[in-house]
Amino acid sequence: MNTTGVYCRPSCASRGCNPKNVTIHDTLKSAQRTGFRPCKRCKPDGPAKDVVNAEIVTRACRIIEDSEVAPSLGGLAGALGLSQGYFHRIFKASTGLTPKAYADACKARRVREALAGDGSVTEAIYDAGYSSSGRFYEASNSVLGMTPSSFRKGGSREEIRFAIGETSLGSILVASSDKGIAAILLGDDPDALARDLQDRFPNATLIGADAAYEATIARVVGFVEAPEVGLDLPLDVRGTAFQQRVWQALREIPVGQTLSYTEVAERIGSPSATRAVAGACAANRLALAIPCHRVVRNDGALSGYAWGVERKRAILDRERVAA
Repeated sequence: MNTTGVYCRPSCASRGCNPKNVTIHDTLKSAQRTGFRPCKRCKPDGPAKDVVNAEIVTRACRIIEDSEVAPSLGGLAGALGLSQGYFHRIFKASTGLTPKAYADACKARRVREALAGDGSVTEAIYDAGYSSSGRFYEASNSVLGMTPSSFRKGGSREEIRFAIGETSLGSILVASSDKGIAAILLGDDPDALARDLQDRFPNATLIGADAAYEATIARVVGFVEAPEVGLDLPLDVRGTAFQQRVWQALREIPVGQTLSYTEVAERIGSPSATRAVAGACAANRLALAIPCHRVVRNDGALSGYAWGVERKRAILDRERVAA
């Protein structure tokens, strides 16, 4: 800026000035040759802000991972020389998770690794950083998808009931655990759907052709044919903390509407996590109940869908009519 004798980054948050007094430089060296001094706020001579923030977040992740007890937000921010609010914002923007959610994910990973060892279940829980076995058991389904003892046995005690039906979109497989519907799979080949279910729950006991379960699949088929009615059944949603945030955002998209992957990332407070959002959509195993079909590319075009792009188009067309 000619009037102040200062050169800044284009993204500098300082108050703007009259465009007539601004000279644009293509390179940092060109700006330095003017003899002006660098802005003290955006520090154009230093590393870019996103690079600095990435380094800070990386250091924070290492602190969390190396701590036996999850550090507090204040403790983390203080160790990095930042305010709690600013640190929380840059951590969530970079990772898609809050520091607490990241610490919880680290504890979950440690307990899974510990349960694979020879120690007792109680030792595994405490060694992972949980303060009490009672608190862990309350959350064990969301962390492991089952009890610790079942996890240690490879999920061999878990029973998954399923049935296969037909809809106007093709074959549908609905499977439930004792917590709720754990999978809704679409396809053209019933046998392929059954194999897919086996791959998703390799150590569970699959129970098919149960007459008592036919009412459940009938309700799901009705939901597929009339999505505006909704699905009033409990869901057994299993995923990472980030995936669950994305899936909750998808369930908030009204019938007949769509969002881009970028818009979903912004809604969950992680605008830079577009690719991670796409990954969470691909990991969804509850077709229609978690409506990943309502997420499209930025230009509105339909992108990949686990159960086929043409099926995605048909679902969206049906929902637009229903809305």
